[in-house]
Amino acid sequence: MHLEVTDLGRSTAFWTDVIGLVLRSESQDEVELGTKAQTLVTLHPGAQTGFLQGHSGLYHLAVHPPTEADFARILLRLIRVGWQISPTDHIMSKAIYLLDPDGITVEITLETPERLRGFHFDDNGPYVLRQDGSRSNGREPLDVRAVLAALPDDDTTLPVPEGTKIGHVHLYVGDLEAAYGFYRTFGFNQAVWAPRFHMGDLGGGGAFNHRIAVNTWQGIGAPQSPRRDRTHARLHPPPRHARAPRPCPWHRRWTHRGIRRRLPRPRPQPEHAAALRQLISRSLTSSTPPHPHPWANTLTVRTRP
Repeated sequence: MHLEVTDLGRSTAFWTDVIGLVLRSESQDEVELGTKAQTLVTLHPGAQTGFLQGHSGLYHLAVHPPTEADFARILLRLIRVGWQISPTDHIMSKAIYLLDPDGITVEITLETPERLRGFHFDDNGPYVLRQDGSRSNGREPLDVRAVLAALPDDDTTLPVPEGTKIGHVHLYVGDLEAAYGFYRTFGFNQAVWAPRFHMGDLGGGGAFNHRIAVNTWQGIGAPQSPRRDRTHARLHPPPRHARAPRPCPWHRRWTHRGIRRRLPRPRPQPEHAAALRQLISRSLTSSTPPHPHPWANTLTVRTRP
């Protein structure tokens, strides 16, 4: 995922010291971050503005750690630095929502499709059924204590492990039908098509069939944001042997009170310490509710051999 940002050092500090990505390479023109073996996010300087309402573009990008313990470690790190977060239980996944320094919404996602029986709509919107048949709106507060119980230790200096990936993206678009049809031409399957609720979801197969979603929640015909405020996504299709798709629960746009706890903070890397202190100060003093960052996107599709 390529992001243009307003302050390269500040955003680097966020992705390394708050999220836990590894700094893989750094220059004046770009910073590559990810696991030790794979780049997940590339930052570029030059964005003139951060979040802009009323435009099409990026709603959020999602970092998927491979295990519940890895998910819990990121959660503990966020709590310790005092970052404003919105822990949410979608049943098919456990999620943590937060904003980066430019107002881009970032989701940390633990895939848990084994907890889901089905995804449905009624007059009030989408809802999901758990495996035991009980109903959920799919936007419940996450049981933070239960998640943290999966941690074998409290070491938040460890970076994200191999197997962490950018697992899905969600986009604001100006034309729902055209955008949905566009991504179908690349082979994404129909997971959810709900024009009544101004959204659609597409998958690539497998139990977690939620890889790219589109909505018109910024308005039908919403224009792209200015040219210097863009994202660039590279999407990798799943292997041909992926399992049959299952419907994916969806969530509507929401604002959820984040948790802010003052616990001992991990020691940041010296080269990013000043930027991290600025980030934490801004997060703790901001009264602005969480909001997504609609940036326009470029798509590159790589096929597997």
